Amino acid sequence: MSRRRVWLGVGAGALAVAITVAGTLGIGGRGAPTAAAPEPPLTVEITKGPLARAATVEGTLGYGVETPISVRATGVVTWLPPEGTVVNQGETLLRVDDRPVVLLFGDLPMYRGLGETTPQAPSSPSTSSPSTRSPSTPSRTGAAQDPPTSAPAVPPVPFKGRDVRQFESNLAVLGYRGFAVDDTFNAQTTAAVKRWQRNLGVTETGVVEAGDVYYAPSALRIAGSAVRLGASATGDVLAVTATARQVTVSAPANDAAWAVVGAEVEVTLPDRRTVSGKIVSATPTQAQAQPSGGQATPGLKVVVDVPDQNALGSLDRSPVTVRYVAEKRDDVLSVPVSALVALAEGGYGLQFDDGRFVAVTTGLFADARVEVDGDGIGPGMRVRVPA
Repeated sequence: MSRRRVWLGVGAGALAVAITVAGTLGIGGRGAPTAAAPEPPLTVEITKGPLARAATVEGTLGYGVETPISVRATGVVTWLPPEGTVVNQGETLLRVDDRPVVLLFGDLPMYRGLGETTPQAPSSPSTSSPSTRSPSTPSRTGAAQDPPTSAPAVPPVPFKGRDVRQFESNLAVLGYRGFAVDDTFNAQTTAAVKRWQRNLGVTETGVVEAGDVYYAPSALRIAGSAVRLGASATGDVLAVTATARQVTVSAPANDAAWAVVGAEVEVTLPDRRTVSGKIVSATPTQAQAQPSGGQATPGLKVVVDVPDQNALGSLDRSPVTVRYVAEKRDDVLSVPVSALVALAEGGYGLQFDDGRFVAVTTGLFADARVEVDGDGIGPGMRVRVPA
Protein backbone atom coordinates (compact mmCIF):
# COMPACT_ATOMS: atom_id res chain seq x y z
CA MET A 1 0.00 0.00 0.00
CA SER A 2 1.38 3.48 -0.84
CA ARG A 3 2.14 6.01 1.85
CA ARG A 4 -0.37 8.37 0.32
CA ARG A 5 -3.22 5.92 0.77
CA VAL A 6 -2.26 5.33 4.40
CA TRP A 7 -2.46 9.00 5.23
CA LEU A 8 -5.73 9.33 3.45
CA GLY A 9 -7.18 6.51 5.62
CA VAL A 10 -5.90 8.09 8.80
CA GLY A 11 -7.24 11.45 7.79
CA ALA A 12 -10.69 10.00 7.09
CA GLY A 13 -10.76 8.27 10.48
CA ALA A 14 -9.76 11.42 12.29
CA LEU A 15 -12.42 13.35 10.49
CA ALA A 16 -15.06 10.85 11.54
CA VAL A 17 -13.98 11.07 15.19
CA ALA A 18 -13.96 14.83 15.00
CA ILE A 19 -17.47 14.92 13.58
CA THR A 20 -18.69 12.52 16.27
CA VAL A 21 -17.18 14.58 19.09
CA ALA A 22 -18.45 17.77 17.56
CA GLY A 23 -21.90 16.34 17.38
CA THR A 24 -21.64 15.20 20.99
CA LEU A 25 -20.38 18.54 22.24
CA GLY A 26 -22.69 20.56 20.06
CA ILE A 27 -19.86 22.15 18.14
CA GLY A 28 -21.13 23.50 14.90
CA GLY A 29 -24.56 22.61 13.48
CA ARG A 30 -27.60 23.07 15.76
CA GLY A 31 -27.39 24.43 19.35
CA ALA A 32 -27.96 22.33 22.51
CA PRO A 33 -31.65 21.35 23.21
CA THR A 34 -33.37 23.63 25.74
CA ALA A 35 -35.03 22.15 28.89
CA ALA A 36 -38.87 21.90 28.79
CA ALA A 37 -40.74 24.58 30.75
CA PRO A 38 -42.13 23.24 34.08
CA GLU A 39 -45.86 22.43 34.17
CA PRO A 40 -47.94 24.88 36.23
CA PRO A 41 -49.05 23.39 39.55
CA LEU A 42 -52.51 21.85 39.71
CA THR A 43 -54.89 23.99 41.74
CA VAL A 44 -58.38 23.51 43.14
CA GLU A 45 -60.99 25.93 44.45
CA ILE A 46 -62.10 26.27 48.05
CA THR A 47 -65.88 25.91 48.05
CA LYS A 48 -68.57 26.71 50.61
CA GLY A 49 -71.73 24.69 51.11
CA PRO A 50 -73.13 21.51 52.67
CA LEU A 51 -70.93 18.48 53.23
CA ALA A 52 -72.34 15.06 54.12
CA ARG A 53 -70.83 11.70 55.00
CA ALA A 54 -72.79 8.71 53.82
CA ALA A 55 -72.96 5.21 55.30
CA THR A 56 -74.73 2.04 54.27
CA VAL A 57 -76.74 -0.70 55.95
CA GLU A 58 -78.23 -3.91 54.59
CA GLY A 59 -82.01 -4.37 54.29
CA THR A 60 -84.70 -6.47 52.66
CA LEU A 61 -87.13 -5.38 49.95
CA GLY A 62 -90.56 -6.98 50.07
CA TYR A 63 -94.28 -6.62 50.69
CA GLY A 64 -93.87 -6.83 54.45
CA VAL A 65 -95.31 -9.14 57.05
CA GLU A 66 -98.11 -11.47 56.00
CA THR A 67 -101.22 -10.93 58.11
CA PRO A 68 -103.91 -13.61 58.44
CA ILE A 69 -107.52 -12.46 58.21
CA SER A 70 -110.87 -14.07 59.03
CA VAL A 71 -114.37 -13.13 57.92
CA ARG A 72 -117.75 -13.34 59.63
CA ALA A 73 -119.47 -15.02 56.70
CA THR A 74 -120.56 -18.57 57.46
CA GLY A 75 -120.73 -21.34 54.91
CA VAL A 76 -118.51 -22.99 52.32
CA VAL A 77 -115.68 -21.18 50.56
CA THR A 78 -116.57 -21.21 46.85
CA TRP A 79 -114.00 -18.79 45.37
CA LEU A 80 -110.55 -17.50 46.38
CA PRO A 81 -108.43 -14.84 44.67
CA PRO A 82 -105.09 -15.93 43.15
CA GLU A 83 -101.90 -15.16 45.06
CA GLY A 84 -100.55 -11.73 44.21
CA THR A 85 -104.00 -10.27 43.48
CA VAL A 86 -104.55 -6.71 44.73
CA VAL A 87 -108.08 -6.26 46.08
CA ASN A 88 -109.30 -2.67 46.11
CA GLN A 89 -112.20 -0.90 47.78
CA GLY A 90 -115.53 -2.36 46.70
CA GLU A 91 -114.02 -5.51 45.17
CA THR A 92 -114.65 -9.11 46.15
CA LEU A 93 -112.24 -10.57 48.67
CA LEU A 94 -113.63 -14.11 48.47
CA ARG A 95 -116.98 -15.84 48.04
CA VAL A 96 -118.78 -17.91 50.68
CA ASP A 97 -121.79 -19.97 49.55
CA ASP A 98 -121.23 -18.17 46.24
CA ARG A 99 -121.99 -14.84 47.93
CA PRO A 100 -119.29 -12.14 47.72
CA VAL A 101 -117.48 -10.83 50.78
CA VAL A 102 -116.69 -7.25 49.77
CA LEU A 103 -113.61 -5.29 50.89
CA LEU A 104 -114.44 -1.84 52.21
CA PHE A 105 -112.14 0.70 53.84
CA GLY A 106 -112.31 1.51 57.53
CA ASP A 107 -110.79 0.89 60.94
CA LEU A 108 -113.93 -0.32 62.72
CA PRO A 109 -114.60 -4.05 62.22
CA MET A 110 -117.97 -5.21 60.90
CA TYR A 111 -119.38 -6.41 64.22
CA ARG A 112 -123.09 -6.44 63.38
CA GLY A 113 -125.52 -6.37 60.48
CA LEU A 114 -126.93 -3.05 59.31
CA GLY A 115 -130.42 -2.14 58.16
CA GLU A 116 -133.70 -0.62 59.20
CA THR A 117 -135.44 -2.56 61.95
CA THR A 118 -139.14 -2.79 62.71
CA PRO A 119 -139.89 -3.49 66.38
CA GLN A 120 -142.88 -5.61 67.28
CA ALA A 121 -146.10 -3.62 67.53
CA PRO A 122 -147.49 -3.32 71.06
CA SER A 123 -150.17 -5.90 71.74
CA SER A 124 -153.86 -4.83 71.65
CA PRO A 125 -155.45 -3.99 74.98
CA SER A 126 -156.88 -7.28 76.29
CA THR A 127 -160.60 -7.60 77.02
CA SER A 128 -161.50 -8.37 80.57
CA SER A 129 -162.51 -12.00 81.16
CA PRO A 130 -165.91 -12.71 82.67
CA SER A 131 -164.38 -13.62 85.97
CA THR A 132 -162.72 -10.26 86.23
CA ARG A 133 -165.59 -8.10 85.29
CA SER A 134 -167.38 -5.98 87.80
CA PRO A 135 -170.50 -7.56 89.10
CA SER A 136 -172.50 -4.55 87.93
CA THR A 137 -171.33 -5.04 84.39
CA PRO A 138 -174.04 -6.61 82.32
CA SER A 139 -173.22 -9.81 80.53
CA ARG A 140 -173.06 -9.67 76.73
CA THR A 141 -173.19 -13.34 76.20
CA GLY A 142 -174.69 -14.11 72.85
CA ALA A 143 -174.38 -10.50 71.76
CA ALA A 144 -172.22 -9.51 68.79
CA GLN A 145 -168.59 -8.88 69.80
CA ASP A 146 -166.81 -5.61 68.93
CA PRO A 147 -163.93 -6.12 66.49
CA PRO A 148 -160.51 -5.98 68.15
CA THR A 149 -158.82 -2.65 67.97
CA SER A 150 -155.70 -2.85 65.69
CA ALA A 151 -152.44 -1.45 67.01
CA PRO A 152 -151.20 1.71 65.35
CA ALA A 153 -148.47 1.23 62.71
CA VAL A 154 -144.96 1.61 64.13
CA PRO A 155 -142.40 3.14 61.74
CA PRO A 156 -139.05 1.37 61.26
CA VAL A 157 -136.37 2.29 63.74
CA PRO A 158 -133.09 3.13 61.96
CA PHE A 159 -129.75 1.76 63.06
CA LYS A 160 -127.36 4.38 64.37
CA GLY A 161 -123.64 4.35 65.08
CA ARG A 162 -120.13 4.95 63.84
CA ASP A 163 -120.29 1.74 61.83
CA VAL A 164 -123.22 3.18 59.85
CA ARG A 165 -121.22 6.29 58.95
CA GLN A 166 -118.25 4.14 57.95
CA PHE A 167 -120.40 1.99 55.68
CA GLU A 168 -122.19 4.98 54.12
CA SER A 169 -118.84 6.67 53.47
CA ASN A 170 -117.80 3.65 51.42
CA LEU A 171 -121.05 3.65 49.45
CA ALA A 172 -120.51 7.33 48.63
CA VAL A 173 -116.92 6.71 47.47
CA LEU A 174 -118.16 3.87 45.27
CA GLY A 175 -120.53 6.29 43.54
CA TYR A 176 -123.88 5.66 45.23
CA ARG A 177 -126.05 8.72 45.92
CA GLY A 178 -129.41 9.68 47.38
CA PHE A 179 -128.53 9.49 51.08
CA ALA A 180 -126.65 11.52 53.65
CA VAL A 181 -123.39 10.19 55.07
CA ASP A 182 -124.17 10.24 58.77
CA ASP A 183 -124.66 7.92 61.73
CA THR A 184 -128.20 6.90 60.72
CA PHE A 185 -129.21 3.96 58.49
CA ASN A 186 -132.58 5.11 57.14
CA ALA A 187 -134.85 4.48 54.17
CA GLN A 188 -132.55 6.41 51.83
CA THR A 189 -129.61 4.25 52.90
CA THR A 190 -131.73 1.14 52.35
CA ALA A 191 -132.48 2.22 48.78
CA ALA A 192 -128.76 2.76 48.10
CA VAL A 193 -127.91 -0.63 49.59
CA LYS A 194 -130.41 -2.30 47.27
CA ARG A 195 -128.74 -0.68 44.26
CA TRP A 196 -125.35 -1.85 45.55
CA GLN A 197 -126.69 -5.41 46.04
CA ARG A 198 -128.14 -5.40 42.54
CA ASN A 199 -124.70 -4.56 41.12
CA LEU A 200 -123.16 -7.34 43.20
CA GLY A 201 -125.67 -9.81 41.84
CA VAL A 202 -127.20 -10.75 45.18
CA THR A 203 -130.73 -10.52 46.54
CA GLU A 204 -131.83 -6.91 47.06
CA THR A 205 -132.77 -7.01 50.72
CA GLY A 206 -131.55 -3.57 51.75
CA VAL A 207 -129.89 -5.22 54.74
CA VAL A 208 -126.12 -5.67 55.10
CA GLU A 209 -125.24 -8.84 56.95
CA ALA A 210 -122.17 -8.93 59.16
CA GLY A 211 -120.52 -11.44 56.82
CA ASP A 212 -121.10 -9.39 53.66
CA VAL A 213 -118.25 -6.95 54.33
CA TYR A 214 -114.64 -7.01 55.50
CA TYR A 215 -113.00 -3.73 56.56
CA ALA A 216 -109.32 -2.87 56.10
CA PRO A 217 -107.51 0.50 56.19
CA SER A 218 -106.46 0.20 52.53
CA ALA A 219 -106.21 -2.17 49.58
CA LEU A 220 -104.88 -5.66 50.28
CA ARG A 221 -102.50 -7.92 48.38
CA ILE A 222 -103.25 -11.63 48.59
CA ALA A 223 -100.18 -13.46 49.86
CA GLY A 224 -101.83 -16.86 50.12
CA SER A 225 -104.88 -18.86 51.21
CA ALA A 226 -105.37 -20.48 54.58
CA VAL A 227 -108.28 -22.64 53.38
CA ARG A 228 -109.14 -24.62 50.29
CA LEU A 229 -112.18 -24.41 48.09
CA GLY A 230 -115.01 -26.36 49.65
CA ALA A 231 -113.76 -25.81 53.19
CA SER A 232 -115.74 -24.01 55.86
CA ALA A 233 -115.12 -20.27 56.12
CA THR A 234 -114.10 -20.47 59.76
CA GLY A 235 -110.91 -19.19 61.28
CA ASP A 236 -108.24 -17.60 59.11
CA VAL A 237 -109.11 -17.75 55.43
CA LEU A 238 -106.49 -15.57 53.73
CA ALA A 239 -103.02 -14.12 54.31
CA VAL A 240 -102.57 -10.54 53.08
CA THR A 241 -99.84 -7.93 52.84
CA ALA A 242 -99.51 -4.30 51.90
CA THR A 243 -99.79 -3.58 48.18
CA ALA A 244 -96.52 -1.65 47.89
CA ARG A 245 -93.05 -3.01 48.48
CA GLN A 246 -90.96 -1.47 51.22
CA VAL A 247 -87.45 -1.86 52.54
CA THR A 248 -87.06 -3.13 56.08
CA VAL A 249 -83.83 -2.55 57.99
CA SER A 250 -82.89 -3.90 61.41
CA ALA A 251 -80.46 -1.49 63.05
CA PRO A 252 -78.93 -1.30 66.53
CA ALA A 253 -80.68 1.41 68.50
CA ASN A 254 -77.38 2.96 69.59
CA ASP A 255 -76.37 3.51 65.95
CA ALA A 256 -79.62 4.65 64.39
CA ALA A 257 -79.56 8.42 64.73
CA TRP A 258 -80.01 8.53 60.95
CA ALA A 259 -83.38 6.77 61.15
CA VAL A 260 -85.55 9.89 61.22
CA VAL A 261 -89.06 9.69 59.76
CA GLY A 262 -89.12 11.72 56.57
CA ALA A 263 -85.38 11.43 55.88
CA GLU A 264 -84.47 10.53 52.31
CA VAL A 265 -82.22 7.57 51.52
CA GLU A 266 -80.87 5.80 48.45
CA VAL A 267 -81.60 2.11 47.87
CA THR A 268 -79.24 -0.04 45.79
CA LEU A 269 -80.98 -3.00 44.18
CA PRO A 270 -79.38 -6.39 43.51
CA ASP A 271 -78.63 -5.38 39.89
CA ARG A 272 -76.76 -2.27 41.14
CA ARG A 273 -79.46 0.16 40.08
CA THR A 274 -80.46 2.76 42.64
CA VAL A 275 -83.87 4.16 43.59
CA SER A 276 -84.91 6.88 45.99
CA GLY A 277 -86.60 6.07 49.28
CA LYS A 278 -88.00 7.81 52.34
CA ILE A 279 -88.09 6.60 55.94
CA VAL A 280 -91.71 6.20 57.07
CA SER A 281 -91.27 4.54 60.47
CA ALA A 282 -88.64 3.61 63.03
CA THR A 283 -89.97 1.25 65.69
CA PRO A 284 -88.02 -0.09 68.69
CA THR A 285 -87.67 -3.87 68.81
CA GLN A 286 -86.85 -6.26 71.62
CA ALA A 287 -83.22 -6.66 72.56
CA GLN A 288 -81.58 -9.52 70.66
CA ALA A 289 -78.90 -11.71 72.21
CA GLN A 290 -75.53 -11.57 70.49
CA PRO A 291 -74.23 -14.73 68.75
CA SER A 292 -71.00 -14.41 70.73
CA GLY A 293 -72.93 -14.54 73.97
CA GLY A 294 -72.51 -10.84 74.68
CA GLN A 295 -75.08 -8.58 76.24
CA ALA A 296 -78.33 -8.23 74.33
CA THR A 297 -78.77 -4.85 72.66
CA PRO A 298 -82.05 -3.13 71.74
CA GLY A 299 -82.76 -2.64 68.08
CA LEU A 300 -84.78 -0.51 65.72
CA LYS A 301 -86.96 -1.62 62.81
CA VAL A 302 -86.69 0.98 60.07
CA VAL A 303 -89.18 0.93 57.19
CA VAL A 304 -88.43 2.76 53.93
CA ASP A 305 -91.04 3.59 51.28
CA VAL A 306 -90.00 3.38 47.62
CA PRO A 307 -92.24 5.70 45.53
CA ASP A 308 -91.14 4.31 42.14
CA GLN A 309 -92.59 0.80 42.41
CA ASN A 310 -92.19 0.22 38.65
CA ALA A 311 -88.42 0.48 38.99
CA LEU A 312 -88.48 -2.54 41.30
CA GLY A 313 -89.65 -4.93 38.60
CA SER A 314 -90.71 -8.24 40.14
CA LEU A 315 -88.32 -8.10 43.10
CA ASP A 316 -89.64 -9.54 46.35
CA ARG A 317 -87.83 -10.71 49.48
CA SER A 318 -84.64 -9.32 47.92
CA PRO A 319 -81.50 -8.07 49.71
CA VAL A 320 -80.77 -4.39 49.15
CA THR A 321 -78.36 -1.77 50.46
CA VAL A 322 -79.63 1.45 52.02
CA ARG A 323 -77.34 4.48 51.79
CA TYR A 324 -78.07 7.22 54.29
CA VAL A 325 -76.51 10.45 55.55
CA ALA A 326 -74.60 9.59 58.70
CA GLU A 327 -73.18 13.05 59.36
CA LYS A 328 -73.73 16.42 57.75
CA ARG A 329 -72.36 19.96 57.93
CA ASP A 330 -74.12 22.97 56.47
CA ASP A 331 -72.43 26.01 54.96
CA VAL A 332 -68.79 24.99 55.54
CA LEU A 333 -65.56 25.48 53.58
CA SER A 334 -64.14 22.35 51.98
CA VAL A 335 -61.41 21.21 49.60
CA PRO A 336 -60.44 17.88 48.07
CA VAL A 337 -58.50 15.77 50.58
CA SER A 338 -55.60 15.70 48.09
CA ALA A 339 -55.06 19.45 48.66
CA LEU A 340 -54.01 18.99 52.30
CA VAL A 341 -50.29 19.47 53.06
CA ALA A 342 -48.65 17.98 56.15
CA LEU A 343 -46.81 20.82 57.92
CA ALA A 344 -43.41 20.38 59.50
CA GLU A 345 -44.63 21.75 62.80
CA GLY A 346 -47.56 19.32 62.75
CA GLY A 347 -51.09 19.46 61.52
CA TYR A 348 -52.27 20.33 58.06
CA GLY A 349 -52.22 23.32 55.81
CA LEU A 350 -53.02 24.57 52.35
CA GLN A 351 -50.64 26.13 49.83
CA PHE A 352 -51.85 29.10 47.87
CA ASP A 353 -51.06 29.50 44.20
CA ASP A 354 -48.31 32.02 45.05
CA GLY A 355 -46.49 29.47 47.21
CA ARG A 356 -47.61 30.69 50.65
CA PHE A 357 -48.78 28.15 53.24
CA VAL A 358 -51.61 28.60 55.73
CA ALA A 359 -52.44 26.24 58.60
CA VAL A 360 -56.00 24.89 58.69
CA THR A 361 -58.16 22.87 61.05
CA THR A 362 -59.86 19.88 59.49
CA GLY A 363 -63.41 18.74 60.22
CA LEU A 364 -65.71 16.30 58.47
CA PHE A 365 -64.27 14.01 55.79
CA ALA A 366 -66.83 13.00 53.14
CA ASP A 367 -66.78 11.94 49.50
CA ALA A 368 -63.05 12.65 49.07
CA ARG A 369 -63.48 16.15 50.48
CA VAL A 370 -62.65 17.61 53.86
CA GLU A 371 -64.06 20.47 55.89
CA VAL A 372 -61.39 23.13 56.55
CA ASP A 373 -61.18 26.29 58.64
CA GLY A 374 -58.35 28.76 59.06
CA ASP A 375 -57.28 32.39 58.90
CA GLY A 376 -57.12 33.94 55.49
CA ILE A 377 -59.07 31.34 53.54
CA GLY A 378 -62.43 31.77 51.87
CA PRO A 379 -64.65 30.48 49.10
CA GLY A 380 -63.35 30.98 45.58
CA MET A 381 -59.67 30.95 46.54
CA ARG A 382 -57.45 28.46 44.75
CA VAL A 383 -54.90 26.26 46.47
CA ARG A 384 -52.31 23.87 45.08
CA VAL A 385 -52.60 20.10 44.97
CA PRO A 386 -49.20 18.61 45.91
CA ALA A 387 -47.65 16.61 43.08
